[in-house]
Amino acid sequence: MAASTPDSWSWFPALALGISFLKCLFINAYYSTDFEVHRNWLAITHSLPVSRWYHEDGSAWTLDYPPLFAWFQLGLAHVAQNFDRKMLAVENLNYSSFAAVLFQRLSVIFTDGVFIYATRECCRCVREQKGSQDVLSRPSFILAVLLLWNFGLLIVDHIHFQYNGFLFGFLLLSVAKLLQSQHLQGALLFSVLLNLKHIYLYVAPSYGIYLLRSYCFTQDNTDGSVRWRSFRPGRLLALGSIVVSVCTVSFGPFVVMDQLPQVLSRLFPFKRGLCHAYWAPNVWALYNVLDKTLALIGVRLNLLEEAELPQASMTGGLVQEFQHSVLPSISPFITLVCTLLSILPALWSVWWRPSGARGFLRCLLLCALGSFMFGWHVHEKAILIAILPLSFLAVESREDAGIFLLLSTTGHYSLFPLIFTPAELPIKVLLMLMFTLYSFTALRKRFSGQGSLLRPLEVVYLLGLVAVAIGCEIIFPLSPWQQKLPFLPLLATSVYCSLGVCYSFLRLYISLLRGKHKQL
Repeated sequence: MAASTPDSWSWFPALALGISFLKCLFINAYYSTDFEVHRNWLAITHSLPVSRWYHEDGSAWTLDYPPLFAWFQLGLAHVAQNFDRKMLAVENLNYSSFAAVLFQRLSVIFTDGVFIYATRECCRCVREQKGSQDVLSRPSFILAVLLLWNFGLLIVDHIHFQYNGFLFGFLLLSVAKLLQSQHLQGALLFSVLLNLKHIYLYVAPSYGIYLLRSYCFTQDNTDGSVRWRSFRPGRLLALGSIVVSVCTVSFGPFVVMDQLPQVLSRLFPFKRGLCHAYWAPNVWALYNVLDKTLALIGVRLNLLEEAELPQASMTGGLVQEFQHSVLPSISPFITLVCTLLSILPALWSVWWRPSGARGFLRCLLLCALGSFMFGWHVHEKAILIAILPLSFLAVESREDAGIFLLLSTTGHYSLFPLIFTPAELPIKVLLMLMFTLYSFTALRKRFSGQGSLLRPLEVVYLLGLVAVAIGCEIIFPLSPWQQKLPFLPLLATSVYCSLGVCYSFLRLYISLLRGKHKQL
C-alpha cells in the first residue's frame, strides 16, 4: 500500500461538507410516513415512562426498533424540545410544523457524521496504487464518493426520511475495524448496530463465523484448514462478553420489567405478510408474478374457477397476508430455510477457505443478498446493505466493479417508487443519473486497459432498465391504465429489477467459488 502524504486527505473534508450542504437542499422536499413514524417515537420516548414504550399503540406507527434505537430517539427528543415542544406530545398525531420538519431533517444530516467518519476509515483501508498522483483517480477518492454520494442513501434518508446513514456508519466502521485486524472493536460496533436496528441480523452469520474462525482460532494447517488446537477460549469469552454487555444495556430494563416478550413481538411481526407494500426486487416478487400468471392462464383455459381463487390482492400495494392461487403459499419458516440454504456456501467458504477480512466482506455481501432475496417481508431499502459494502470491493477488483455497476444501478432504480411525487421526479432522476454516470466513468477509468467491466447482455439489461423507467415514470401516468392498474409500475419495477439482483447474487457467488479475491 502506498504511503500517504500529509496533504493526501485534504480533499475529504471538502467532499463531506459539500455533500452535507447538498442534503440541506432537501429540507423542504416531500417526506413519507416514516417522518411521522420517527416523530411519534420521539414523542413516545420523551413523554411516556420506559415501561410503556413498547405498549403504546395510540398511533399506527408503534415503536418496532430495538431498545437501543429507542434510547437514541430519547436523546434526540431532548434536543427537539428546543425546536418545538408540541412535536413531543403523543396525542399530536401527524404533527409537522416547520420547526418539527427542520429538526428532523437536521437530525438526519448531523447524525450522518457517523457515516462520514466510517467512510474515512474505510478509505484508509483501500489498497492504493503506488505512485498515483491524480487524486480523482485514487481508489480511496472513488470509494469516498461512492459512499458519501450514494444515491440510495440520499433519497431514502434525506427525501423519503430515515436514519440509514447513521446506522450504516456503524456497519462500515465495524468492517473497517476488521480490515484493520481490530476484531474486538469490530464486534463491539456490530453489536451496537444490531441493537439499533435488527435488520442487520441479515449479516450476523458472517460476523459470527468469521470472528470464530479468524479470531478465536489463531493458526491454520498447511492446507489452509483450521488447526483445532489453536482455539483460544479467552478470545471467545471476550467476544461473548461484548455481545452480552451491549444486549444488557439495550434490553436489560425490559427484562427486569418482564417485557421482553412484548418487545420481541414488536420486533418480529410475522403477520405482516410475505412481501412489503412495495415489492422488494427479490425471488418472491418473481414467485408472486408467476403465481398470478398461472392463475390467469388457468382461468382463461377454464382450468380454474375465478370465484374460488383467493381474494386477497397481491397487486394492491398493501401490507397484508395472502394465499397464492396456484403455487404453494410461502410461510416464514420456508423463507428462513431458503435464506439459510442461500448463505451456507458463503459461510462454509469463510470457515474452510478463509481469505482474510476481504473474504469476510464478500461473505457479508452474500449474506445480505441471500437474506434480501429469500427473507420474509423484506423492505426494498434493504438492498443498500449489499450495495454500500460492495463499493469497497468495487474499487479494488475489476470483477467486483462490474457487479457493483449492475447491482447499484438496478438496486437504486428499484427505490424509485418510494419517491412518487411529481415535484421530486426531476430530482431523483437527476441524482441517479449523476451518481450512475460517475460510477461508470470513475470505475472504467480506474480499470482502464483491463477489459470491459460489463458483458454485452448486462449492457442490454441496463438499457432495458431505461425503457422500464420511461414507461413507468412518463408514459404510464398519461395512460388510461393509471386508474385501472395503479400498481402496474411497481410490479414492472420489482420484476425487472429482481432479474438484475438475482443475477448479481449469482455472479458474486461464482466469484467467491472461483476464489477471485486476494487474502489480506
